[in-house]
Amino acid sequence: MKKSIHPKDYRAVVFMDEQANFSFLSKSTAKSEETIKWTDGKEYPLIKTQISSASHPFFTGEEKIIDTEGRVDRFKARTKKAEQLKKNIGNKTRKTAAETKKKATKVAQKA
Repeated sequence: MKKSIHPKDYRAVVFMDEQANFSFLSKSTAKSEETIKWTDGKEYPLIKTQISSASHPFFTGEEKIIDTEGRVDRFKARTKKAEQLKKNIGNKTRKTAAETKKKATKVAQKA
């Protein structure tokens, strides 16, 4: 392996999942301004995460929606808009078909 390409600041860091109130100690090069006192009494840099194995549905077996950026709401809005558009097109088609049938009936009555 090349010796000059590996990071020099690889150290112990505490990762904290804020949603599940779960923390674990690992090694990382991630930068952090915050620190936390760990169970061994030492202080380590703290990296806050939004999701971990304690809160991810794949690992917990629960289905829960963790939406920090509004993606689910935007998806639901697009789905609702598409359903409304589909309904409006269906109404126009039925209205056009009824008008065509009415015209055809009038033409048949005249003949």
